[in-house]
Amino acid sequence: MEQNTQQPYQPKDFKSDQTVRWCPGCGDHAVLNVLHKAMAELGIPPHMNAVISGIGCSSRLPYYMNTYAFHTIHGRGGAVATGFKTARPDMTVWQVAGDGDGLAIGGNHFIHEVRRNVDLNLLLLNNKIYGLTKGQYSPTSDRGFVSKSSPYGTTEDPFIPAELVFGARGTFFARGIDVELKISQEIMTEAVKHKGCSVVEILQNCMIFNNGIHNYITARETRADRTIHLVHGQKMIFGKNLDKGLVQDGFGLKAVTIGQDGYTIDDVLVHDACCESNFLHQQLAMMDGTTLPLAIGVIRNVEAPTYEAEVEAQVEDVKARHGYHNLREMILDGDTWQVD
Repeated sequence: MEQNTQQPYQPKDFKSDQTVRWCPGCGDHAVLNVLHKAMAELGIPPHMNAVISGIGCSSRLPYYMNTYAFHTIHGRGGAVATGFKTARPDMTVWQVAGDGDGLAIGGNHFIHEVRRNVDLNLLLLNNKIYGLTKGQYSPTSDRGFVSKSSPYGTTEDPFIPAELVFGARGTFFARGIDVELKISQEIMTEAVKHKGCSVVEILQNCMIFNNGIHNYITARETRADRTIHLVHGQKMIFGKNLDKGLVQDGFGLKAVTIGQDGYTIDDVLVHDACCESNFLHQQLAMMDGTTLPLAIGVIRNVEAPTYEAEVEAQVEDVKARHGYHNLREMILDGDTWQVD
């Protein structure tokens, strides 16, 4: 990974000259702004970044990047991103997907790029609606959700992105919300530093078709009590006065007020994002902001072999053992015959 230590980049260095064509107030604007800042902070030259997307409102993002960029086809951003990273492991690859593009038609690609642990950074923008096609329910819409395609309410339970990541043995999962720009920048930079498939879910608002869907956690007056910012090595505390914490309760978690009912700061858990076991990470990621605060920040960050590195090592091993110099030599090796 190339680092620029002599002349740091500025966010504007990663902006294209294209007019941003999202609805005013859309959470995509915040994500784009934070991504520019994160890239500048990381100091990786624009030409060493590739931003790849499928189809959807959020998938327009590559147009607004002064990097290599690919606006691909519906649900196939993960396949293209995997191929790109495998061919050019030296480059930093970003994949941008919405909850529909990434988890419906692209769901199979999603779980397999996580399973393979491809070293890319997957930004999953979750507004719980199909915005580009004008307001149909998506794979993350809640049961009973009323939309143009479910006028009497959905009769199915939604995907929870974190659950899919852990089910596919993911090595990195983080969550942000569009109104917390500093935390979103923090998790994007940590995602790039992680070697492996980094999934960053960002809860965002769709002003037109699903306005306020995340208000119960993002509203300024309740956000501090309904979210918890997890930082590796720090106590799991939250609340407007930072007087609440998470403690172990049997095999589960419980939110308590420090100094009440016999609980002290010593009882509050310390976040270990690098723990190999994902048992506690799953519990943290599944908190939903009702009885327990919604977890934002880096929830899981563990090391494991990456797909493209293993493929590259295998290719070099086979070339060394068989003396191949190119693909033709490999194909013609072994049994061949000529038809006259």
